[in-house]
Amino acid sequence: MRYRYAVEADAAALAGVFAASHRDALTEEQRASQGFVQGNFGVEALRGMARGGELLVADAGQGRVAGLLALSVARDMGDPPAAVLGLLRAQDGLLWRGRPLGEVPWLLYGPVVVDAEFRGHGVARGLFARALEAAAGRAEVLVAFIEAGNAPSWKVHVDAFGMIPLGEYVVAGRTYTAVAAPVADPV
Repeated sequence: MRYRYAVEADAAALAGVFAASHRDALTEEQRASQGFVQGNFGVEALRGMARGGELLVADAGQGRVAGLLALSVARDMGDPPAAVLGLLRAQDGLLWRGRPLGEVPWLLYGPVVVDAEFRGHGVARGLFARALEAAAGRAEVLVAFIEAGNAPSWKVHVDAFGMIPLGEYVVAGRTYTAVAAPVADPV
């Protein structure tokens, strides 16, 4: 598996991987067993994110995308999804190592999506490791949010990767937990 930054030509393949794991495309049983992503990440949005250097890709070769991970500056997003806006509003009440998150340089980690064929083969862990490397010198911490009920995402990010829960916030009746991981070389 090769991990790299996405290029604009990856956008269609990335959109396909994203759409296959979107919350609204899955049944309740599928969401409970495999997890889900949310937000609006079509071809044009992903092309723009690739142009901006905000996407990491797990490249399986021969044009196959095994997974993707967005790494963004949340406050710089032009039209952030509601869950990101909620996180930005909640950041002063979320503490990272005793300081309000709003006072800490952080990058938004996610969404992260792994194609069904490649799940269980270390792709998410590889993307997580590359995200930590990419954030070095740019941020002190990576911050993600996990919607209540997304147990697979919790299992991967908190239980396996050791991301630290910072607290909950609610947006449009849906509860999210902000989780964070320290960057090895903080700014």
